[in-house]
Parts: sequence; structure tokens; C-alpha cells
Amino acid sequence: MSDDLISADFRHPRRHVRLDTILRLRWLAALGQLSAIFIVAQGLEFDFAVLPCLAIIGASAVVNLGLQIAFNPMQRMEPIYAALLLALNISELAGLLYFTGGLQNPFSFLFLGPVLIAATALPTRMTIALGIFAAGCAALLGYTHQPLPWAGDEAVQLPEIYLIGVWLSILLAIGVTSVYTFQVTEEARKLADALSATELVLEREQHLTQIDGMAAAAAHELGTPLSTIFLISRELEKSAPPEMASDLRTLREQAQRCREILAKISHLNAAGAPFDKMPLSTLIEEAVAPHRDFGVAIKIRVAVSGVAEPVVMRNPAILYGIGNILENAVDFARDTVEVNAWWNAETVQIMISDDGPGIKPDLLKRIGEPYLSRRRHPDDDGPSDRAGLGLGVFIARTLLERTGAKVSFRNKLFPDHGAVVQLTWPRGRFENTESAATAEA
Repeated sequence: MSDDLISADFRHPRRHVRLDTILRLRWLAALGQLSAIFIVAQGLEFDFAVLPCLAIIGASAVVNLGLQIAFNPMQRMEPIYAALLLALNISELAGLLYFTGGLQNPFSFLFLGPVLIAATALPTRMTIALGIFAAGCAALLGYTHQPLPWAGDEAVQLPEIYLIGVWLSILLAIGVTSVYTFQVTEEARKLADALSATELVLEREQHLTQIDGMAAAAAHELGTPLSTIFLISRELEKSAPPEMASDLRTLREQAQRCREILAKISHLNAAGAPFDKMPLSTLIEEAVAPHRDFGVAIKIRVAVSGVAEPVVMRNPAILYGIGNILENAVDFARDTVEVNAWWNAETVQIMISDDGPGIKPDLLKRIGEPYLSRRRHPDDDGPSDRAGLGLGVFIARTLLERTGAKVSFRNKLFPDHGAVVQLTWPRGRFENTESAATAEA
């Protein structure tokens, strides 16, 4: 599976927020507001406009009940409707703050709440619009509001410069925290979608392996009845009248053809049955085979060691991971890709290198992250972009690390040029990757 296909399938679209989520937050806000009013009015015995505040909270509760009755709370909301509900939250908070001191009220920083929710679940333009709306409401409250509830008859009057500072602090808090929340949420979303793509790739590879096993089983089960048909048709052909001999000969030839097809299936499966073990050199050759004949020479060097060659269960994760790294190497190589392998009693190592331009320094430390920026191949004259080290490499690295591999990327030292990918396994883990994968599943 190529990077382009994977990227097309997993574009990490923004997820719609559920109505139930916003309704829960609105009920929580209403409960908190009622508690604050009760404490200030009854506990502290401060004098302020209680009835208008209760009216705003009551209207909010009526809206919540109406939405719960009219719609399924578990449904996903369109972004525009979620943004309108969050804007309503801001308006209700602004109304409560108007009757309780405006920006002098320490609860004025609650303007951040709806904007942060928007940053995690809504498109950027709607988050910006809500941020501007919240900042505008805060600015109006700085100049138009009822006195802050306080003990005694004398109202608290804070300097104007202080109120301007409060407004600026709210504005900066909305901007900084929203940007930070957006970036963290976006990275988490990309990672979750990339991991879903990884699981899909592994599932497809395992499915292909299972098909091999089913084909082998079918070939084995059909072999005996086809042999019986072949033998009986041959005997009947010898004693049949001339008008039937031609049909029986055709029947025998077709039965023989089916036997040959099944024999080929059995032969193909013998080299890569899902539970067969293969030496390291065979594993490398199988991973390399699909990438030959693309105008780039692939040289394989397997070091001779005094220790027996590692033998591994045929593992789709390893085959896909090595194959994807080879695909990138072939894409960016000018003439040659080298695959070197060596082992000892403790370690198994595969090194894949090419003679291409190498990895850009600004991407070298980020390789393995999903959805890296696409980049053009230096030899491409056309306008199309070629996928760089993006989601495909993330999937390959994830699958290889699940088998116990340590994956590292670097460039060749000057004057040589090209990228080098080194895969290193503890030998015991490498030779038991299939059982480890089964245990994880």
C-alpha cells in the first residue's frame, strides 16, 4: 500500500461534537452559576440583581430541556450548530457578568471555556469567530455593567487601566490557550488516525496471508477427487465407443489442467506458508522482490557469521515495514539501493541505504511522525508532488517497533550522499516475532 493511497484514506477530518457533550457542559455551568448566586446572595449577603441572573439561568435551562426533548443527545452536531450553542454560552455568561460587576468579577475568565471547547472540536474559522465574539463581549463589559456585589453601601471602583489589563489578559489567555489546545488536539487526532491506518495495513497483510493458507488447504482437499476423476476418465476413454472418446479425452485433459493449477498453488504456498519459518536472507529477498525492475539496482549483502543464520516466522508486519522503507529508498535513489544484513548471537541488523539526495535536516528528527509535509523529488520536472517520508513510514516504523525493532534514520557522511535506515532487533525477539504478535492480539 502506497503513501498516496493511505493518505487518501485517512485525512483526519474534524470530528463533530455530540449534542450530549455540550448539554452536559451547559447543565454544569447552570449548576455552578446557581451555586455562586446562592453563596453570594445568602452566604455573603451581598446586594445585587438576583432576579435577572436567575432569569438568565432559567432561560438556559429551558433551552437545554428543549434540545434534549427535540433531538437525540447522542447525535453528532454540525459544526455551525455547535458554534451557535457555544456562542449562546458566551452570551449567557456576558449577561450574568453584566449584573455582577463586568470585568471586575473574577469569574470573567470563564470566557475561555467555550473557546477552548471550540478549539478541540470545531473548524479553525469558527474557533476564531467565537474568540472574537468572547473578546468583544469582554470589551463591552469593561465599560457597561452593574456594580460588583460587595459588602457595605460603597461600591468598588477599580481603575480603568486595571480593567484594560484584565481585558487584555482575557484576550491573551483566549489566544494562547486556544492555539495550544488546537495544536495538541490536532496532533492527537493525526496520531489516532495514523494508528487506525496502521491497524488496517496490518489487517490487510494478515488477510493476504490467510488467503495463502486457504488456497493451500483447498489445493490439498481438491487434489484427491481430481485425481480420481482423472484416472476414471482415462480408463473410460480406453473402452468407450468412438463417439464418446473425444468427450472423455476433453474431460481428462481438463481434470489434468486443474491438477496442474492446484500443484502451482501448493508450490507457491510452500515458499511462504503463513506458519513457515524462513532464514533472514529469504525474508530480505521476499521483501525486495516487488521493488526490482524499477530502473534502480538493489544490491543485497548478507554478512557471513560464525553464528547460525537467524530464522524467523513469516511476519506480515516485518515484510510490510521493510517493503515500505525499500519503496521510499527506490523512489529517491538515483542508481542504487543497498540492503546489508548481519547478525551475531545477540543482535540482528538490517541496513537499507540509497544514493539519493538524503533526508532534509529539518525532517531528519521528525521522521516517523504521521502526516509530514510532502516534498518534491529533486529529479522531478513536473508539477506533481511525490510523497515524502510521511504516513507510510510512520506505519512501517510502528509495525517494526511492535516486533521489537529499533528504527533509526540518518544521512551518509560527506562526500557520500543518500539516506540510511537501520533496523536492529534483539535476536531472541526477532526469532519469536510471530508468537509475540499473537500474544499482543
